[in-house]
Parts: sequence; C-alpha cells; structure tokens
Amino acid sequence: MEYYSNQIQLLIEQLASLPGIGGKTAQRLAFHIIDMPKERVEKLAETILKAKQTIRYCNQCLTLTDQELCPVCRNPSRDQKMIMVVENPRDMSAYEKTGKYEGVYHVLHGAISPMLGIGPADIRLKELMHRLEKEVDEVIIATNSSLEGETTAMYISKLVKPTGIKVSRIASGVPVGGDLEYIDEVTLLRALEGRVEL
Repeated sequence: MEYYSNQIQLLIEQLASLPGIGGKTAQRLAFHIIDMPKERVEKLAETILKAKQTIRYCNQCLTLTDQELCPVCRNPSRDQKMIMVVENPRDMSAYEKTGKYEGVYHVLHGAISPMLGIGPADIRLKELMHRLEKEVDEVIIATNSSLEGETTAMYISKLVKPTGIKVSRIASGVPVGGDLEYIDEVTLLRALEGRVEL
C-alpha cells in the first residue's frame, strides 16, 4: 500500500539509494528537504551539481579535489619523500584527522579482490609506480585489514621492494575487517607509529 504521492516516494527512493541511508533515514531526510525553504533546497541541489561537475582526481595523489593538486600535495611543508598508500579518499581523511602524519598520500581507489574480479590493473598501482621514479624514501601501506587490503599490501610490497625504497605496513591496532574511516584517531595514530617494515 502506498502512503505517499509519487514525487515524495521518488525522493525517498533516491535518498535511500545513497550508501548508509536506509528507508527510515531516507524518509526523514525527504520530509526535512520538503520542509526546507525553497532557497536552501536550490542551494543544496546547486552544490551537489557543482561538486559533480568540478570535482576530479588530484594530479599527484589521486584523491578527490576541485583543483589540479589537493591541499595536501600543494602544502610545501609535507614530506614528499614519504608516501602513504590508502584504498580511498575517506581513509586519507581519517589519517589527516590525526594531525600527526607529515607525508603525502597515494589513493588506490580500491583493493585487489580476485573474488570480485578486481585485479592490480583495476586500481591505481601504475600511477604509484610512476611516482616512485622520483626521490622517495618510504612507502607506508595503509590498506584496510581485510583479506583484500592484505592482498593489496603484499602485492605492493613485492612491486616496491626491488626499487630499494623502504616499505612499511601500518601496525595492528586496526581491527581485522575494520574500515579505516570508522576508526578513532588514537587507534589510527598507534597503528601509524607502530608500523613495521615488510
């Protein structure tokens, strides 16, 4: 039985299609948007469209940005010789929140997963190897502690070790199966400080 008119139902369905938004949350958001002043709704819609049109990959680390280089890569005080490899921009953001990491990043946009048909060519490894042609002292592998993250870490280690660049992996403290974006800053900091060479 339908409770809402077609347009309300469409709005709820569109909101529910977003990750982490269930039916009840989508319904609550839909009614909030409907109750908002028209100018705020227009501003929200305009901001979403503008973000979609202008956001792209950073030319260096491949995180999302609206400029050629992201703020981290543009920052002259960051150590360009230390690269932390993460699976996605949310993981990069999680480490930035610790305020203690002074190097730069490389975002893979995924992890190797043979079961899902994702191989090394499907993530941004070629770009990482290209960056390593410059002067780099250490690559810190900070992929998730999942089967895919561990597989990706071992693969990267095997690629980087022959270059003579130090390769380390974030220490445990990050629970197995946990996603970095949901872990508190203290745990992330301990994992970073306790990293081990592979």
